[in-house]
Amino acid sequence: MRFQSHITRKSRKKKRRLLPLLIPAFLIAIALSLYIVNMRLTPIYVRYAEAQTRIISAHVINKAITSQDLTFPSVEEMFPTSSNESTGVIKINAEAANRVVGEIHALVATHLKQAEAGNFDVLPVRDNIEYDSKAMENQEGIVFFVPVGQALNIPLLGNLGPKIPIRFHVIGEVHTDIEPTIKEFGINSASVEVNVILTVNVQIIVPLATRESKVEQRILVAMGIISGTVPPVYSGGGGAAPNVEIPVQLPK
Repeated sequence: MRFQSHITRKSRKKKRRLLPLLIPAFLIAIALSLYIVNMRLTPIYVRYAEAQTRIISAHVINKAITSQDLTFPSVEEMFPTSSNESTGVIKINAEAANRVVGEIHALVATHLKQAEAGNFDVLPVRDNIEYDSKAMENQEGIVFFVPVGQALNIPLLGNLGPKIPIRFHVIGEVHTDIEPTIKEFGINSASVEVNVILTVNVQIIVPLATRESKVEQRILVAMGIISGTVPPVYSGGGGAAPNVEIPVQLPK
């Protein structure tokens, strides 16, 4: 009996010695498991964050474009002359184009700054987006939370589970370029479009990852049909020769 009690005491001492080591090991294993799972899910978070960022950025840009402060030039102002009949050159009013580009640049830049400052009037209001107003007031960019179930596209979880903080802010200046497009239309006519290509560089930050992304949007400024002189002979663009009547004087 003494021998058995002596063994029991030794086993108890060993357990007491191992207990302080088991608790930290257990905590480290849990933390390591969470880290590995999070690292594997990070690409999914980033893709979801990019999609949400594009939605929010597009909404802010459209809000700026549709504001009452922006006035697009008329077709007559953008294309002061229909065409040059001798050369077929289409003229675009460069002054009107540069003016609208400058207005778009200023309005979009202002609205993006207001969005980063926490002005919810220019941000989209959606059920699946919860903004962090305090972080946005501290000029930390546009910050919102997304439940893990939505990021992983698991309908059963829905709005359950921990929420992922996503933050993005504009990097550098807003870039605007003008792009005219001319397409053949009908007989000796052309369909002309003048678009402004708006590019915004943003930095997206999710847990354990950060990525730079580019948001690009095309804005139609003016569109019109430029009609030229219809030629007396038209073959339809095919290889066949046109039917031309040539007067021939017959001998008497």
